[in-house]
Amino acid sequence: MKRRELITLLGGAAAAWPLAARAQQGALPVVGWLNSETPSGYAPNAAGFLKGLGEAGFVEGRNVVIEYRWAEGDIDRLPALAAELVGRRVAVIAAAGTPSALAAKAATTTIPVVFSTAADPVAEGLVTSLSRPGSNVTGVTNLGVELVQKEVEMLHRMVPKAAVIGALVNPVQPFAEAATKDALAAGRALGLQIHIVQASGARDIDAAFATLAQVGAGALVVSPDAFLFSRRGQIAALAIRHTMPAIYYSREFPAAGGLMSYGVSITDGYRQVGIYAGRILKGEQPGDLPVQQSTKFELVINITTARVLGLEVPFYLQQLADEVIE
Repeated sequence: MKRRELITLLGGAAAAWPLAARAQQGALPVVGWLNSETPSGYAPNAAGFLKGLGEAGFVEGRNVVIEYRWAEGDIDRLPALAAELVGRRVAVIAAAGTPSALAAKAATTTIPVVFSTAADPVAEGLVTSLSRPGSNVTGVTNLGVELVQKEVEMLHRMVPKAAVIGALVNPVQPFAEAATKDALAAGRALGLQIHIVQASGARDIDAAFATLAQVGAGALVVSPDAFLFSRRGQIAALAIRHTMPAIYYSREFPAAGGLMSYGVSITDGYRQVGIYAGRILKGEQPGDLPVQQSTKFELVINITTARVLGLEVPFYLQQLADEVIE
C-alpha cells in the first residue's frame, strides 16, 4: 500500500470505500481509534492495527467500520474525542498510548477498551492485574522504559569515545521519571555522564539539541514517547546536523534517517491490539483477556546514516542486527 493511500485510509475518508460497503455501514460493528497524534505520524502503527484486525477476520469497509479520532498532538483534546466515540456507541475503542487509554477509560465503564502503552498499566491505573484485568479495559504493554539501560549500553558500543550522552525525555509522559532514572543509572554503570533534556513540543526539540551541543554531548538516547515518535523525522535530521549519533526505541526512527534502534516492535504491538479488538467483536470479554507484553525485540541499524556521521559500525553489531538499512 502506498503511503498516500495509507494516510487517506487512516483519515477515514468515506469516499474511498466501495459504495456497497458504505451502504452497509449501519449494519457493521464500529471500532473507535483514539490517538493523541496525527495520521501521518502514526501511519505505521495504525497499519499494524489494521493488520491485526484482518488476522481476526475483520477488514475495514467490508465487515467493520473504524471511527478515527486524532488529537493532533494536543492531549487536552483526548477526553472530548473519547466522549465522541462513546456517543457514537462504538463496539470497542483502540487507544494508542497511555494518555489515550486513560481518556478512554474515564469516558466509559461499559465499552471495551484495548490499549497499547509503554508504561506499567497497573501503576497507571488502567487495570488492576495483568493476568486478569477484570474490567472493560485490556491491551498490550512493552518494555520501552526498562530498555533504556540496554540502549545506553549499545550506544556506548557504537560510540565508545562519547563521555557525555544526552537523554531526550518528554516530561509530560507518566513514565518520564522512570526513564530519567534508568538513563542516569545506565550512565553510572558505564562511567558516563548522562545529560537529561526535555521536550514536549517541536520548539523544545530544537532547544534540546542546542543544549546538548553546548554541554558537548557526543551521543543521544531518545526515550519512548508518542510525541517524540511523531517528530522522528525532525529528531533524526537534527541528530545528523549536530553530528550526534542517536539510538531510539523503535525501527521507525532509523527508517526515518536515525542511526539505530533497539526495542520491542511497536508495530507488532499494535497488531496485537487489532487482534484483541477482533476477538472482542466476536464476543470475548476484555476482563478475561490478559494484558499482553510485547516480546518481539529488534535491533535496527541505518548504515547510510552511520556513514554520514563518519561512523564505522562494528561488525559484531551488524551481525546482531535484525535489520540493516542501506
